[in-house]
Amino acid sequence: MLTGIHVAFIGGDARQIEVIKRCIQLDAIVTLIGFENLESVFTGATKKPLTCDVLKDVDALVLPIVGTDDKGFIESIFSSKPLQLLEEHALALKKDCVIYTGMAKSYLKALLAKHQLSLVELLNRDDVAIYNSIPTTEGALMMAIQNTDITIHGAQIIVLGFGRVGMSLARALYALGARVRVGVKRPEHIARIFEMGMQPFHLDDLKQQVANVDILFNTIPHLLVTAEIIAQMPQSALIIDLASKPGGVDFRFAEKRGMKALLAPSLPGIVAPKTAGQLIANTLSRLIADQTSERRNQDE
Repeated sequence: MLTGIHVAFIGGDARQIEVIKRCIQLDAIVTLIGFENLESVFTGATKKPLTCDVLKDVDALVLPIVGTDDKGFIESIFSSKPLQLLEEHALALKKDCVIYTGMAKSYLKALLAKHQLSLVELLNRDDVAIYNSIPTTEGALMMAIQNTDITIHGAQIIVLGFGRVGMSLARALYALGARVRVGVKRPEHIARIFEMGMQPFHLDDLKQQVANVDILFNTIPHLLVTAEIIAQMPQSALIIDLASKPGGVDFRFAEKRGMKALLAPSLPGIVAPKTAGQLIANTLSRLIADQTSERRNQDE
């Protein structure tokens, strides 16, 4: 239970709704900032503006998956007013307040570090990232089906990266009958891909692998699918970039060649916001409860 714990939410998308519901169910004191256009009424939650006074007694501050941009602005689909986290807001927070987000850019990291505030990036946790790979994989399959005139079964498909998303995606594609090749660097990944029945290759050999590809999925947030690589691909090939912005694809050159290349970040929030939100809520509520328990033990 989160009885007596003040949890404040600033901005976000439909995924936050599930996290809010969970915190209310666990008896937390819930404040919603940047939700004035939200039609749903939550008994036990209060909508307030972003002010220092509102933040001064918050125990846990929950930001969207991408906490802020490089100037501190927070995205919220439920607000028509700009939300910007400034130094004055950081100063207003209690020293033992913990800030939770999916991933933090340099602005947020620097701001919180300056004021010695604790930051938890949920997507850096293996459990959250693996759970998150489920709706990401389903969304990627949906995009592939919608943007091609061939079946996944029998298609020549390349997946770049074998992390949490890459592994889930490659496994699903293979199960659907695709001819899956996976580009990686680490020897243990090459061994695991081979063990799973797929064809591994080293990323240094990407140029030689793409001549007959139907669909290429990238999960690595570095420029790998360069103009040189794209020039070797069939013009009919589809590229889907699942890496965080700016992705790992030369989209300018792909467009110049007349190829379809799609940047698809935040798929969980688009294709399955309820499930994605519930997965985040499970972990976040547990972390806040642990935070509270640890604080009480220190006070005793």
